[in-house]
Amino acid sequence: MQDYYEPKAGDKAPDFRLPSTRGKDITLKEFKGKDVILYFYPKDDTPGCTKEACSFRDHESDLSKAHAVVLGVSTDSLESHDKFKSKYNLNFPLLSDETADVAKMYGVWKEKNLYGRRSWGVARTTFWIGADGRIRKIWKKIDTEKHAEDVLAEMNK
Repeated sequence: MQDYYEPKAGDKAPDFRLPSTRGKDITLKEFKGKDVILYFYPKDDTPGCTKEACSFRDHESDLSKAHAVVLGVSTDSLESHDKFKSKYNLNFPLLSDETADVAKMYGVWKEKNLYGRRSWGVARTTFWIGADGRIRKIWKKIDTEKHAEDVLAEMNK
């Protein structure tokens, strides 16, 4: 049972402040005037999450040319994020949401059922937040290997 609000396309994106692999807290409002690709993923250094992160890494310059900033968010610790970022040479910040407060604000904190075992965790979801701070598009069904290409294609429509 989920009782968290889920923002929709057209809604103002909730602002947040989270510690990042850049060594300082990052807020959404500091990117006002730029598009933000805010992607939530379940766990550092797992197969799907690694493919997705590497997809964004490989297309970061194209996204940057489109005036978009990529931010990855999971409930892993900064220490875990630092190892993940170093291991795969990720060129964008990872944000640590250990309390899942931001995941809840974005409606991605979900109850999961894996092999009959229930637990709560982050549902892989990406938000394209426009320069005006409003959500332009939400991806819930994601092909982790080519997700960044899908985002770029949508931005270039």
